[in-house]
Amino acid sequence: MSAGQGTKKTQVGLVVSNKMDKSIVIQTTRLTPHKLYGKFMRRHVKYLADDPENACNVGDRVLVEECRPLSRKKRWRLRAILEKAV
Repeated sequence: MSAGQGTKKTQVGLVVSNKMDKSIVIQTTRLTPHKLYGKFMRRHVKYLADDPENACNVGDRVLVEECRPLSRKKRWRLRAILEKAV
């Protein structure tokens, strides 16, 4: 590896939109405890990811990895489709 490069972050999420050309929107969910009560709450975050072959459809479970900025909001690249939607 060259200097300054480490391992890239990855996220697993569901595709919620594929209406753009060569781009998808994925939503990831994580459980975090409430600060006061301790009950676990679901927190959702949406990411724009690069899909150069337009292979994803809404409902697919995908693995994305971080990359250099590709546009104003797009900082992730599709790595694999883990599960296709029914």
